[in-house]
Formats: sequence, C-alpha cells, structure tokens
Amino acid sequence: MHPNEEVITRFYTAFQNKDHQTMAACYDDDVEFSDPVFRNLRGVEARAMWQMLLERGTDLTITFSNVKATDDTGSADWVAVYTFSKTKRRVRNVIHADFQFKDNKIVYHRDSFDLWKWAGMALGPVGKLLGFTPFVQGKVRAEANLTLEKFLKKHNLR
Repeated sequence: MHPNEEVITRFYTAFQNKDHQTMAACYDDDVEFSDPVFRNLRGVEARAMWQMLLERGTDLTITFSNVKATDDTGSADWVAVYTFSKTKRRVRNVIHADFQFKDNKIVYHRDSFDLWKWAGMALGPVGKLLGFTPFVQGKVRAEANLTLEKFLKKHNLR
C-alpha cells in the first residue's frame, strides 16, 4: 500500500471511530478543505469541522472504499449515514473525496456530493423541491458556517 493510501485509510478509520484527533493528525497545519456546504476552510477550521460533526453526529456511521493514492494525489469514496439534527431526518450521503499530499500529510481535501439530493433527505419536501436553488443552498451553507463559527468560539479556537 502506498504511504498516502495509508494516510487516507487512517483518516477514515479514525472517522469511523469518532477520533477527531487522529483525523486532524493526517492534515497538514495549513490544510484546505472544501465541500458543497463548507467551502475553503483552512487549518484549524477544517479540523474543527470534523470535531464538530463527530460530536454532534451521535448516530453517525461511516464506510469508505476505493482508496487510491500516489506521491502527490489520492482519492476515496465514502458514505455517511446519520440523523440530521435540525429536522431529525435520516441522511445517507454518498461522497467522493480528492486529496493532495505533501510529506505524507493531506494539504488539500475536497469532498464532492449532490447538495440537492442531500437537501431532499435532510430537509424533506422543501429540500426535494427547492434544494437545487441558490437560495436554499446558500441558506444551508450560511447555517452550517454559523454553527462552525460558534463551535470555534466555544472551544476557544478563534
């Protein structure tokens, strides 16, 4: 197994075990993370996002597969199943991750998933009907980022 495949495997195994510290240790200090909800998080913001999601996701389960890596890049597929806390609706989010590495640390992590499909599961009928709109997607992003900002302040990370 390539050393960077080991990094990805360690990251997702820690995720399965709800071990945000090991996840954070896989990241470079100045890592950049982005997905359809959390865009362009850097460093402590990216690490805190995982910690927050693990602390809030009491019934979260993670599976991962198709781990691949070279000296510079990597990828994996993963699935998160959980109850969205705001609406108590069950979500099964299918995600593709791309990575860039430097010195066997993740320096860039981008997750891709269908935000409209996610909104349909998490928000119900409104998400199914309007989850594709910039208004609904913007509202989801704004609420998620506000929650992360509060988490950062609560944990004295800001």
